[in-house]
Amino acid sequence: MLVFTSVMFFDLNVPVPNIQSPSQGTSKKGKGKQPATTQASFNTAQINSLEAHVDLLIHLGYTVVAFTQTVNKKVDPKTHVNVLDGLLSQLKSRPGIVYLKRLNIILDEDSEKGFGLINASVTLFNTYDLLALIPTTHATFSLACLTHTQPSPLTAHIISIPLTLPRLPYHLKHTLVRTAIKNGAVFEINYVGALGGENDGVMVEAGAAENGQSARRNWWAAARELVRVTKGRGVLVSGGVVGDVDLRAPRDVGNLITVLGLPQDAAHTASTKTPKSLVLRAQTRKTYRAVFSEPKLVIPEGSPPVPGPSTTPLPIGQSRTPAPVAPINTPVPVTPTLAPTPTPALPTDSNIPRPQKRIREDGGVEGQAPSKEGMPSTSNLETQKKKKRKKNQNQRDGGVGAGGTVAS
Repeated sequence: MLVFTSVMFFDLNVPVPNIQSPSQGTSKKGKGKQPATTQASFNTAQINSLEAHVDLLIHLGYTVVAFTQTVNKKVDPKTHVNVLDGLLSQLKSRPGIVYLKRLNIILDEDSEKGFGLINASVTLFNTYDLLALIPTTHATFSLACLTHTQPSPLTAHIISIPLTLPRLPYHLKHTLVRTAIKNGAVFEINYVGALGGENDGVMVEAGAAENGQSARRNWWAAARELVRVTKGRGVLVSGGVVGDVDLRAPRDVGNLITVLGLPQDAAHTASTKTPKSLVLRAQTRKTYRAVFSEPKLVIPEGSPPVPGPSTTPLPIGQSRTPAPVAPINTPVPVTPTLAPTPTPALPTDSNIPRPQKRIREDGGVEGQAPSKEGMPSTSNLETQKKKKRKKNQNQRDGGVGAGGTVAS
């Protein structure tokens, strides 16, 4: 597993010279197939050129370098040869510098039905650290974003857009871009197009890149569109430089990318944190269902050994099935339950206390009209008044009785 320090600068696209890979051939009729060489080698001039190129990258501040092999249309497992294995063995080792192997696949109309990314070719693609797709049609772009970014042994984590073409061959839909970023893929921007430098010869021959000043204008327009659609997330900045004169330092590349509309921190992340997480995710292609690490059982010291299955043969008629154990009558703990708290009743008209009312002398209640049954009639009242007036008059006359006699 790769171990990275805190701050490292990545250049994940360093094209290698195109060499003819040896392939199998057939002899004349009746002689069958001849043995083919499966190891491709670079000549001395090519090795010296790559050594000088790597030394300049290290001088500029890069610590992780990915050498790129580009294949047009599709990968044929019968004839394809990984030329990067022999290259890394020919380059001299440099302490603190990490070399990676990357495979670019250019997708066009002829490669829509299949380009070698099948389960039968897993062993072939496991020899590469990174897989990148360069779609040139709308169908291949949709296939790269929706299908080949899902976790699998053939996951392509890099989608490189041909930015130097006169016009993008497809529309960058938000749904496709968001799905690819959600699956862990990144969209690559090669800064060589912004300088009008020389691109990879295989891409130029396949029609996936152009050189010259017109390609520079096309790069700026297409790169702005890519940054607008991605909103600065999931953007990877690489070199793609063939000539040494077009190489730039990581800080200069960050300042160049800010012109496209990226903030300063996002431009710095595009060449540090984003490629770092990409390389770590790319290692999950070689694990089961994209699991990052393999779980290991750690038994602490001093613990009793776990008994394993016995290999001693048993007599006929006996089995290793353990005898059933009689259940033990253990008291079941009873969980105490709390009594429900009574809910206070809401006040109603029937239980609201009312003030006591006083009773009048005539038997009525204050605030209510007296009933007609308890009231004396009008004639009785007049008779009582006459008797009272007559009694008062007799008292004034000197005690004359009712029969006209004088009291002694």
